[in-house]
Amino acid sequence: MKYSTCVCFSWSLLTVAVIPVSFGEMYTSLLNVKQAISVERKLIDYLKTYIDHESERLEDVKRFYAKVSDLHTELYKGPATAMANPLVAFTLIKRLHSEWLNVVHSNEAQENTQVLRSSYEKEEADLPKLEDLQGAAQGLMRLQDVYVLQVASLVRGLFQRVTEGQPIDIYRPAVSVPLSGDDCFLVGKVAYEQHDYYHSVQWLEESVRLFRGAGGEWIPENAGTLEDALDHLAFSHFKTGNISYALSLSQELLHHDPMNGRVLQNVEKYERLLVRSPPLSITDHGLKRPTSNNLRTRDTYETLCQTQGSQQMHFKNPRLFCDFFTNGNPGLLLLPVRREVLSLQPYVVLYHNFITDTEAEDIKTTAHAGLRRSVVAAGEKQATAEYRISKSAWLKDSAHSTVGKLDQKISMLTGLNVKHPYGEYLQVVNYGIGGHYEPHFDHATSPSSPVFKLKTGNRVATFMIYLSSVEAGGSTAFIYANFSIPVVEKAAIFWWNLHRNGQGNEDTLHAGCPVLIGDKWVANKWIHEHGQEFLHRCSLNPEE
Repeated sequence: MKYSTCVCFSWSLLTVAVIPVSFGEMYTSLLNVKQAISVERKLIDYLKTYIDHESERLEDVKRFYAKVSDLHTELYKGPATAMANPLVAFTLIKRLHSEWLNVVHSNEAQENTQVLRSSYEKEEADLPKLEDLQGAAQGLMRLQDVYVLQVASLVRGLFQRVTEGQPIDIYRPAVSVPLSGDDCFLVGKVAYEQHDYYHSVQWLEESVRLFRGAGGEWIPENAGTLEDALDHLAFSHFKTGNISYALSLSQELLHHDPMNGRVLQNVEKYERLLVRSPPLSITDHGLKRPTSNNLRTRDTYETLCQTQGSQQMHFKNPRLFCDFFTNGNPGLLLLPVRREVLSLQPYVVLYHNFITDTEAEDIKTTAHAGLRRSVVAAGEKQATAEYRISKSAWLKDSAHSTVGKLDQKISMLTGLNVKHPYGEYLQVVNYGIGGHYEPHFDHATSPSSPVFKLKTGNRVATFMIYLSSVEAGGSTAFIYANFSIPVVEKAAIFWWNLHRNGQGNEDTLHAGCPVLIGDKWVANKWIHEHGQEFLHRCSLNPEE
């Protein structure tokens, strides 16, 4: 391992500004998720107004009910006597002709409902879309997988992993909420609709358990019911080969819905299958996690994410060190930067306290309005991808004076020319729910890559600044080099992407691990080959 001991951790709060949210992309940036809180506050106010108006309406209905009930209790005890009075007779006829009509056919309830719906529709553009719900559910499943989290613990609001048969806290957040049966149903349904029965079984099992515990009663805000959860869970178990349990769940479902023809057919099908082939033992139909087409290094990647920079091999390497670094630059003589050499192959350095709190906030605030879904190279073009969940913005020097100051400091530390086009504009990134970036290279690996559009060669180096802290997760993992670096607030990481001969360094394959708890912001400065001819000399030696 290649990580050392002088890492310092700290925490900060983020100031939220309102920015537009693209269709179905709220889940890709925690900033947008935070903004949704203010939208729900408005909805709460609208609902309170609706309740107040409905309460007034119901009070009028109760008053009318009390008036009529009293008449029947007191005045109409002797109908003949009462009706002898023409005033009593008139009020009865009038009440039955118009008052009851007005109460029963009152438009007030409809008007109150319409006002609530209109108020809701005003905020609809800023509400999560179906893609956000699906993306958030996938984020939970990603965290479950990468950090080996127990679903039963997640449902209780805990982040735990089973070790030697015992649940162990991975992280205990200061604030958390338990999930409902309907919450679990929606996560399981997202997996189910993707034919991912490994996840659907686990989440729907919890959904059924919680719905059963609540007596199977439906409440208006729920999208699912016990019957829905049983239905999806039974078929999920069938698809994983657990036919006997699928039959048992389907029979339970028939108790709730005995005339469901489709379920009756399923029961007959499962019974026939079990007659032909006896049920397997519980170990024979164990759940198998789906393979990944994009992630060929999944095991190493996830292990590095789980250890979060705690690999022990690093401490045995005497060539790694910490020092106060000036790079021979007069501008750093009075205030050298604390440098920590994390790895020699690839060469990776951590600069502590590279950026101040004020500078970090300036960069984040300036980036707010420009945040858009992050993209990846797709041939000659760029496209969004599920293996990169974040939003990013590009800041020119003119966007804020702090951008220029950071460029100058990066140049002093690296000795490189970082001015555009020799360095790309500063990219600011905010990660979303379970936000991550699976293993990738920063340098172009194809001649058609968009990286070459600047016509200044490949990305020779990366300078990444941590603009925030996180509570758990979010490490930067170097896959082939087999080490990871936890988020160190206000620090920066620098590494060479290319060998001196211009070839890509495969040991720089790296990833942004999913953020477990926290709001992760980083800024990337990618420096290109051109403009460095006399600052970082090339070599024809294939070994360099």
